[in-house]
Amino acid sequence: MSVSQSPRALYIHIPFCTNKCHYCDFTSYVLKGQPVDQYLDALEMEMQRTVQEWPPVQIDTVFVGGGTPTVLTPPQMERFLNSVQKYFPLAPHVEFTMEANPGTTDIDKLAAMKAGGVNRISFGVQSFDNGLLERIGRIHNVDDVYRSIENARAVGFTNLSIDLMFGLPGQTVELLADSVNRAMELGLPHYSIYSLKVEENTLFHKLYERNELPLPPEEEEFNMFILLMDMLKNNGYAHYEISNFAKPGYESRHNSTYWRNEPYYGLGAGAHGYVNRQRHVNLKGITPYIDAASQELPRLEMFEVSKDEAMEDLMMVGLRLLEGVPASRFSDQFEGAKLEDKFGDVIAKLLKDGLLESRKTDQDTIYRLTDKGVLLGNEVFGSFIGYNG
Repeated sequence: MSVSQSPRALYIHIPFCTNKCHYCDFTSYVLKGQPVDQYLDALEMEMQRTVQEWPPVQIDTVFVGGGTPTVLTPPQMERFLNSVQKYFPLAPHVEFTMEANPGTTDIDKLAAMKAGGVNRISFGVQSFDNGLLERIGRIHNVDDVYRSIENARAVGFTNLSIDLMFGLPGQTVELLADSVNRAMELGLPHYSIYSLKVEENTLFHKLYERNELPLPPEEEEFNMFILLMDMLKNNGYAHYEISNFAKPGYESRHNSTYWRNEPYYGLGAGAHGYVNRQRHVNLKGITPYIDAASQELPRLEMFEVSKDEAMEDLMMVGLRLLEGVPASRFSDQFEGAKLEDKFGDVIAKLLKDGLLESRKTDQDTIYRLTDKGVLLGNEVFGSFIGYNG
């Protein structure tokens, strides 16, 4: 897909949460006292201005993230989802994902979500150990997870995913194995597995600076990742992206837009978008966002992505997909440019080091991570930064 085309993917940010988790650096604010209805007004104004500037053709994927979008009340949820349908023409087989926190999805809310077009839910579970959940600042417990999945299925949702985290303070390989086993017992079609990253401006970062965050040793975290891969593969899940596993046909289509470096709309406070090889970041504060959206597109910054930078981006995000990067995708995005002409030397080194492999078809060459490359992904991706081939 050419980046000059209208995006076929839409990201919308709902920045409210019941509380702030200890590891979270996303644009999110505790719900109490927030002007939620005014925020939804502003969001609708941003939708209107966005489609005037970049008229959509057809939206294939929608992802509503946060924050915790499911803190919206059922009437607010209905209103919000109606506005999405009003401004964006959704494809008949759209993938419409909403993030949810266990414990915030009762039957009425789930019914409003389903009626509004949502057909995929991603639950932020993180762990099946109540002690760990409390330690990382989550306010749900394991019972909430089971109840939320049960409610979602009762309303008719079948495309469900949960996030799990590893490398958490005080987590062991045994605790992780127990969480994965309990997750597998749910029989969901998709699982996302992320390692903890200690980000600035979080409680965990302050504790880390004071040497008060008991993180697992690096070798143990490495063993956790290997365990995860083995357990999920042995249960019939394809490892289709470094952090994601799915049954056939249930891969996240929306996130694949990012991994293929394709354009997407980004709306809401703190949201990022990528249209016509321009990236933008929206204002992050609730009041500044609301005030700006009543006058104009609520941008914090906009910048042109150079051709060289876009080429680097395609390789760094594209190689996260285990299917790899076809040379034809590179040519399609960059007016016929040859992947090997730009990155031939770095690819040759990665092939020699056993981190990449190539597969030739009748019409294409595909470069993908080896098993060793999956374990050393950051080393592979970093090879393309600032490379002047």
